[in-house]
Order: sequence, then C-alpha cells, then structure tokens
Amino acid sequence: MLPFTLQQLRILKAVATEKNFTRAAEVLYLSQPSLSKQIKTLEKNLDILLINRENNKISLTENGKVFLQYSERILALCEESCRALIDLKNGDRGHLIVGASQTIGIYLMPRILALFAQNYPQIDLKVQVNSTRLIANNVLNRKIDIAVIGGEIPEELKKNLTVKNFVKDELSLIISKSHPFAKKKIVNKEDLYYLNFITLNSNSTIRKFIDNILVKNEIDTKRLKIVMQLNSIEGIKTAVSLGLGAAFVSSSAIEKEIELKTIEILKIKNIQITRTLSIISNPECYKSKAFELFYNELCTLKSTIEN
Repeated sequence: MLPFTLQQLRILKAVATEKNFTRAAEVLYLSQPSLSKQIKTLEKNLDILLINRENNKISLTENGKVFLQYSERILALCEESCRALIDLKNGDRGHLIVGASQTIGIYLMPRILALFAQNYPQIDLKVQVNSTRLIANNVLNRKIDIAVIGGEIPEELKKNLTVKNFVKDELSLIISKSHPFAKKKIVNKEDLYYLNFITLNSNSTIRKFIDNILVKNEIDTKRLKIVMQLNSIEGIKTAVSLGLGAAFVSSSAIEKEIELKTIEILKIKNIQITRTLSIISNPECYKSKAFELFYNELCTLKSTIEN
C-alpha cells in the first residue's frame, strides 16, 4: 500500500502554494484541524519532515520540496488520465490549455484562438502567456498541452520536448514618421550607430536573439546607443511613435501602427532579422481530440502563410 493518498498530495500542494494552513484548508474546503491531521499522517507514513513550522511561518523542508515535485507530477498524470477518458466519451468536446511566449501571446495567438473558437466552439480553451522558459517548463510538467513560442528553449527542457517549426517572424526596425531616416527606407549597418535605441531588458529572449544576429553581421552592439529599456512591446511602440528612438519589434506587433501610419519600417541593407516560431508539446502526454484539432489548425495556418 502506498504511504500517501491523492488527497494528501493535494493538501501538500495547497500548503506549499498558500504558505498558510488556514488558507490552504479554505481552498480545499476542509477544516484547518483536518488538514493539519492529514499533513501529520503523511509525514508519519513517509517518516520524513515535509513542512517547517517555525515562528508561525510555513515553508517546505528540502525533503518537502523534492516530494512536492513528484506529487505535482502524480496529480497532473491523474488529471490527464481523467481528461483522456472524458475525451473518449465526449468525442470532439473537451478542453485545451494553450501556452504562448510574450509577444506571440499578445499579438499572434489571439487571432489563432479566435479562429479556432469559431470553428470548434464546443472546446473549452484556456491560455497561459509567459516567458519562453516558463511556458516550456509548464509544457514539460503537463500544465500546458501545447504552446507556440518564439524564444530559444533552454537545452535541459528542449531535450524532453517535441519541437516543430511553425512560421517565420520578421523583426522589423521601426522609427517615427518624423525621423530624418524615415525617407531613406533602406539604411546601411553603419547608420545604426547614429540611432537612439529603445529596447527590452537585456535578459529578454528577443533582445538576445537580435543582438546575436547583429553580431553575426559584424555590427558592434556595444556601440549602439540604448537610451531607454522598457518592459513591454506596447511601451516601446509608443515611445518610437513619439520620436524617442528606434526599435526592433516583431512584425506581428506593428500591424495596427502600419495601418495608422504612425511609424516607419527601415530595411537594413543585406540584413534580415528573422526567427522561426516553434510549436512545442510533451511527447509523453496523452494527445486529446482537442489537441489534434488545434495542432491541425496551426499546420493549416502555416501552409497558408508559406504559400
């Protein structure tokens, strides 16, 4: 017999999340004494201390942190098995958790989801938008079924994921309509040293990707004048349109600005900054009917764009 129950694993997860016995009990609709008793029973059966209870502060011990990782995987697998049975029972009905990295989640994914929801209104969709690393990690941990990302996947995660090429995403150099370079349309790489740049922070995957491409094209990124670092593409676009500087942004993020003619795109002679977006999934997870339908929708969109 196992030394734990699924309910005890749920309790441990809730305590780890809430860091408070009372709040964890409320989340699980249990009384606080009942929850405490279950934790003590779990610790007794495992013969290890899972939770520190010093100075009225709740935290997991090192043993508790390790056991929680396995607990979350067990709970996710149980939920997945239930979803598989429901999927078999309901046919085309079901639910799907879709992930996307930041820029994709804000500018590209809404259009994909709107089309999918129109074609399959019976499928319940949930969306998570976060950094490439966090999205990839959640796919690996079975918290997300399928995701579209633009950044480089850390190798320790990538080796355990199924990664498929999706579509190309061009990163355009944009300036305000009033900028002296706006009439040029095409600039030489030496002209970049005369621009004031507005960027995302240096840890962002897009920023790192752009810097790598520029370096490969013999552009000294240390000579580029960065006057502003912002934490959102929207903030960058606004700053550019106000004439505060130039920026590299995804083409999918500037469709509205191009239509309204608030910015200008500059081409760099003999240089094109393009990245390939990726579709990622966990090869060990059950692929529901909803998953297959969404994946097929992405493949159809890819064929349409490429042709």
